[in-house]
Amino acid sequence: METTITPPTPADEYTPVLDLRETQEALTLAKSAFERELTERLDLQSFYAPWALRKGTGLQDDLAGTQEPVGFTAQFDGRDYEIVHSLAKWKRQQLHRYDLPVGRGILAELRAIRKDEAVDATRSIHVDQWDWERVLTADQRTLAHLQEIVSRIYAALRTAIDDVTGAFPALGDDGGPGGGRLPDEIPFVHTEELERLMPELSPEEREEELARQEGAAFVLGIGHPLPQSGEPHDLRAVDYDDWVTPTEKGPGLNGDIIVWDDVRETALELSSMGIRVDAGALAEQMEIVGRDEDDTLPYRERILDGTLPLSVGGGIGQSRVAMFLLKKAHIGEVQPSAWPDETVEAMQERGVPLL
Repeated sequence: METTITPPTPADEYTPVLDLRETQEALTLAKSAFERELTERLDLQSFYAPWALRKGTGLQDDLAGTQEPVGFTAQFDGRDYEIVHSLAKWKRQQLHRYDLPVGRGILAELRAIRKDEAVDATRSIHVDQWDWERVLTADQRTLAHLQEIVSRIYAALRTAIDDVTGAFPALGDDGGPGGGRLPDEIPFVHTEELERLMPELSPEEREEELARQEGAAFVLGIGHPLPQSGEPHDLRAVDYDDWVTPTEKGPGLNGDIIVWDDVRETALELSSMGIRVDAGALAEQMEIVGRDEDDTLPYRERILDGTLPLSVGGGIGQSRVAMFLLKKAHIGEVQPSAWPDETVEAMQERGVPLL
């Protein structure tokens, strides 16, 4: 488990650009600027989100079965509840509940605890992200529409960088729009293309090389088995994103936004998102992974019977966006959380304050 700033170069020589007080001020600006741009560009309405869900409703995101939720039994009704892992399924339910029209969506702030998370310089057990979901039509379940939405989010990120560097010039020493750190347009690269171009590398190494070359990219088609290895680029839940629908680039209408983190000199994932499964995609994905005891959960039934609206959505890591905008080497510099003693000691020795 990684518990210090990595990689050692340039992190061994890392000095924060902003001091502790400036960091708090810049955090507020960075988050408000990006949220403002995201809301306007995607036509989203702010919603208050739950922090716990009743167990057994199917609304919990099982994170592809990789983590066990933090749970408790409520004294008032004796029922079991779980701290949310994400709001992916809850958001789609809200689109139906509030009968939002096509082209409108919701934006909620997630505060989650993932106790099984392997903490490192970019991950903690405290998850804070913008969760958004937007209604679309059957005709918009296309790669072109996904690319349009991704490009809007990317434009919001570039504008937020300009706002932050305008207020804190020391963060903009690279020069140029977006602080000179990002390409004007975000490229779209499918996981099958990455495997074909770099078969000797692991999926994580392919993303790192892609980010190094491009500065930023949207990695398409995460979840479907790749043709050469037979394994997916990464795991995705069966009832969340659509990772089976064919496109001109390959299967899948989902992916991740990654950027080149020039402080840590590695790739940094900012967002996971996609067009959500319809009845056909859900049935096909369930067949690929094998049917399980959750097949008849109410959430899946409402997709299969067409009750829930078609949608596109995702999660954007607040602290990761802040890390990138504020040129921080460790997520603990922008987010209060719990850390191993050795992490706290190592950061203190380097003179890097944790929040």
